[in-house]
Amino acid sequence: MSSRPIPHAALFVACALVGTAVADERPPSALAAIKTVTAARTTVSEEVVLAGDIQAKFLSNVAFQVTGKISERLAEVGDHVRADQVLARLEPQEQQVNVDTAQATLTSAEALLTQARMNFERQQTLMRSGYTTRTTYDQAEQQLRTTQAAVDSARAALGSAREQLTYTELRTGVAGIITARNAEAGQVVSSGQTVFTLAQDGPRDAVFTVSTIMLEPPPDSRKLDVVLQSDQRVRTVGTVREISPTVDTSSGGVRVKIALDTVPPEMTLGAVVLGRGRFRPQEAVTLPWSALFRWQGMPAVWVLDPKTQTVAPRTVEVERYAGSAIVLSRGVEPGEQVVTAGIQFLAPGQRVAVAGEGSP
Repeated sequence: MSSRPIPHAALFVACALVGTAVADERPPSALAAIKTVTAARTTVSEEVVLAGDIQAKFLSNVAFQVTGKISERLAEVGDHVRADQVLARLEPQEQQVNVDTAQATLTSAEALLTQARMNFERQQTLMRSGYTTRTTYDQAEQQLRTTQAAVDSARAALGSAREQLTYTELRTGVAGIITARNAEAGQVVSSGQTVFTLAQDGPRDAVFTVSTIMLEPPPDSRKLDVVLQSDQRVRTVGTVREISPTVDTSSGGVRVKIALDTVPPEMTLGAVVLGRGRFRPQEAVTLPWSALFRWQGMPAVWVLDPKTQTVAPRTVEVERYAGSAIVLSRGVEPGEQVVTAGIQFLAPGQRVAVAGEGSP
């Protein structure tokens, strides 16, 4: 039996039919595989670590009480000074002149008092003998009292002048460490103008700059553990003493002062310390970091509809970041399924296949 050749047109049609059959047998395109978690409210109590430094609880601005020209400066920044130690002196010529003038006035008044007393005593003798008048006697008594008052006034003026002379020597009145110097020898300073800033000996504060977000809600306790950054074996405990009512414009945070219960010797002024505390426990929805993305300029997550197996973006409000999780204040309700893996391949309304579910 002879075989007849197949026409080219018939061969082309046969191949096309076979190709169509193979294409019809291909499986549909695979759904995007994702992993989800079921949102639930949990108790959140995050530990916070803050960096700050040691500062004196009390700072004093040391200034002269009189105006004058500084003749010598006897202290430097960083010096520890005693309460009665002289830190600087003014040129005392003006105050010395006032002392000399007051001394001369007192000497003159005492001389007049001596004369008035002798005159009064003489009038007393004559009055008893009847050789003077009552008017003359009264005048002598009045003169004695007037000169006595003049002596008292001159003596008080001399005391004041001598006290003003002592003001030409600058003393702190309390012991401490000088942290700043604002005047030099040869400079004319006015009364009350700060010459030195003194960190008084005694209590110390650990001062931190804290974000306003971290103060809402407030910490669980007003107690914080404070450790020295350079040697974390050096530690103590402090209590929140003061929270600034205003925001620091340079840092955007709020200054918080922690009064230290005890001050280890290693925690010197300016030493860098770390403070550890905990937020007050609260109920909130928490999700893994991997669930978060950005949608139309806002933080968002993908939420799965279990009935249609489709996903939709949902904007959320992040209250704070707690380690490897995010704490939400709104946007996701307990029981909803949130995508945690595969979010980079999703589009609104896309059908997906859940490959696994984890815990929040």
